[in-house]
Amino acid sequence: MIYTSEAVESVIESLSSLPTIGRKTAQRLTLYLLRQPKADVERLAYALLAMKEKVRYCSQCCNLTEADPCAICTSPKRNHTTICVVEEPSDLFAIERTHEYDGMYHVLHGALNPLEGISPNDLKIKELLHRLGNDTVQEVILALNPNVEGEVTTQYLVKLLKPLGIRISRLARGIPMGSDLEFADEATISRALQGRVEA
Repeated sequence: MIYTSEAVESVIESLSSLPTIGRKTAQRLTLYLLRQPKADVERLAYALLAMKEKVRYCSQCCNLTEADPCAICTSPKRNHTTICVVEEPSDLFAIERTHEYDGMYHVLHGALNPLEGISPNDLKIKELLHRLGNDTVQEVILALNPNVEGEVTTQYLVKLLKPLGIRISRLARGIPMGSDLEFADEATISRALQGRVEA
């Protein structure tokens, strides 16, 4: 139902179609934008349009980029013998923030989920296999999310990559810092025990 104007309702509907944005949040954002100077709203609109026009997938790692190949793929300072496979660009950003990894990446753009109809053909798996066709890569790190879809995708990739003779590793999983052991689920404790290190 429209309480104010069609223009306001249109913005609320558009914002509420975004992931994790409900109608109330969309209303708050719309009212906030209405209070802003026109130049600020125009700058936001221009930034969104420019993003859609300029950003594409890197032809090598499938990350978001304006230049192809991306800055990570062309950097001589990166270790080109290791590829870290992640589900989404946001996962790549999270790993980069740690400043602990200096290798290459491959973004799948999702995880296997038969219930939602997401099959291997819907992910950037063929592109990963193409990259592994040369003799440069020595290790693939599977850094997928620790949920059912991530685990299914990890197992699928392990079966696919094992015959290539490349070292396959995965992120260690365990008890997060600041949490109590009694509140951890069995799978988390099991992973922590399996991934234990020398003290």
